[in-house]
Amino acid sequence: MNTIRVQSALLRRPNILRQFHASCCRLDIVGPPDPISHLRPIVYDDAPLPPPSDVRHPYSLREFTGDTREYHWKMQRQQLDAYNHSFWTDSNSRFEAAKQAYLDSLPESCTPEDQETALSDFYCKWVNQEASRQHKYSKEWRKLNWSNIFLGARVKYQMIWSRITGSSSSSSNVRKD
Repeated sequence: MNTIRVQSALLRRPNILRQFHASCCRLDIVGPPDPISHLRPIVYDDAPLPPPSDVRHPYSLREFTGDTREYHWKMQRQQLDAYNHSFWTDSNSRFEAAKQAYLDSLPESCTPEDQETALSDFYCKWVNQEASRQHKYSKEWRKLNWSNIFLGARVKYQMIWSRITGSSSSSSNVRKD
């Protein structure tokens, strides 16, 4: 009976409905760790693209509104994640295969303490062997990450600036086909 009263009160005063309305919360979601790379993938919750209007070609830039740098930033962000995932999948696969081969090469009469000592030696050799590869990856990852940060900051700055000024100055960067 109470629900009927509430519903009838809501119908009589539609402004109450607005008080209950809330915008959809937009958040990036972090998934479970990948079994090989051990990285947790990010599912980006970007705002959906507006429906194309009067598009003649499926790859026309006219379907994009605003600055195309935002789309570039979103793609660059996903490429960085893919680069990171690819490196760690390869590295961890090779590590596990080498570790298993090293353990298989030990005699069966090894005690658990001998296995731990052998694994400690293996880890030290692995780190030394992979140091240059890891350094090269870290250098490239930092370069890509800083590029992504600067592009993302530029996009966010332009969004804020266009809201403040009320102009769409970023639309001048869109090429018409």
